[in-house]
Amino acid sequence: MAEKYDVVDIIRCKRDGGVLQPEEIAWVIDAYTRGVVRDEQMSALAMAVFLKGMTGTEIALWTRAMIDSGETMDFSHLGRVTADKHSTGGVGDKITLPLAPLVAVFGVAVPQLSGRGLGHTGGTLDKMEAIRGWRAELSNEEIMRQLGVHGCGAVICAAGAGLAPADKKLYALRDVTATVDCIPLIASSIMSKKIAEGTHSLVLDVKVGSGAFMKDLGRARELARTMVDLGTDAGVKTVALLTDMSVPLGLKVGNAPEVAEAVEVLAGGGPRDVVDLTLALAREMLSAAGMPDADPQAALKDGRAMDKWKEMIRAQGGDPDAPLPVAKHSYDVPAPATGELTKLDALAVGVASWRLGAGRAFRGEPVQAGAGIELFAKPGDHVRKGEKLMTLFTDEEDRFERALESLAGGFEIGGGHAVRNSVILDRIS
Repeated sequence: MAEKYDVVDIIRCKRDGGVLQPEEIAWVIDAYTRGVVRDEQMSALAMAVFLKGMTGTEIALWTRAMIDSGETMDFSHLGRVTADKHSTGGVGDKITLPLAPLVAVFGVAVPQLSGRGLGHTGGTLDKMEAIRGWRAELSNEEIMRQLGVHGCGAVICAAGAGLAPADKKLYALRDVTATVDCIPLIASSIMSKKIAEGTHSLVLDVKVGSGAFMKDLGRARELARTMVDLGTDAGVKTVALLTDMSVPLGLKVGNAPEVAEAVEVLAGGGPRDVVDLTLALAREMLSAAGMPDADPQAALKDGRAMDKWKEMIRAQGGDPDAPLPVAKHSYDVPAPATGELTKLDALAVGVASWRLGAGRAFRGEPVQAGAGIELFAKPGDHVRKGEKLMTLFTDEEDRFERALESLAGGFEIGGGHAVRNSVILDRIS
């Protein structure tokens, strides 16, 4: 049967700065999912979008077409209101781990359908798989049971292949064609999955800085505004926080190391920036769920959040009390001078952790659970020459050299004063 449109005409239209029609967008996404539009043709269209952009209407139609490429989930029968969080990714970003059980303490269902890491940004599923016995792959029935009134109310698991399959195919293509850093394509990728997931409300954590996709505040605001508009138009209560990713989040980077730090937060401790961001996102989620007066800080201090975490881990076959994996080798990086730490670059730390084995260079590559970095100072802290600035961990000693190369120039010690800004830079609603 002859196809309704010619993909070359659609590519040419966008290449020349034209606006695609609703029927053209619906057809090209469907045809690509079916294999009628080839990878090289979709690569050309993605590059045209990268260079020429899209109108708000085009982005909304593109997002809807990707949602329509697969199944959608429906949480309306759970007996609980649902609230979700999505982060655009960063270095040391383990917030999902304490956040999901914390919000679930208040009777809100928290479906965290998560992904794996690629490059210097870590993946939530890789972190969780450091826990003995824990499994990421759940059926839709298992997800619903865990979120329902007789379950623990929180789930962190892999998104099913049936949700927005066009996005999965297009994302892999963008990754190898230098079209990842494109606001229309980023926004539609994230929001197609989140809207298909069927959550009642969504809080977006849009990272800004050297360790994030968005390096400057202006572009981050544009991305956040685009995603908030897409969610709101689809009937999902959506808000975005812009948060700092110029410095790693917390003091531990890696898979098992970040689980350990998340557990510290759930025990009522943990680094201030991780606690502050966890509580800020929890308050946004609880407010969107109709509980603006709920007190998540109290739930961290009195043990309710930790109890919920253990319940969530056990529900997915994990042992929350089992010791976490520890890397075979460690290497201490001493402070080269006495003074104030004035710079600690998130990208340098993220790449070093990746080179130690905490991340992957290509999809499907195994990661080391114990690899990563522990930091002993953040910008604004006074350090003494020879004291430990950080410790590197890996199972393979020959990885230290390249990790140290990536840290060269990644930190500075001086006599000035580094200003510790709030991790939260702005709010978009």
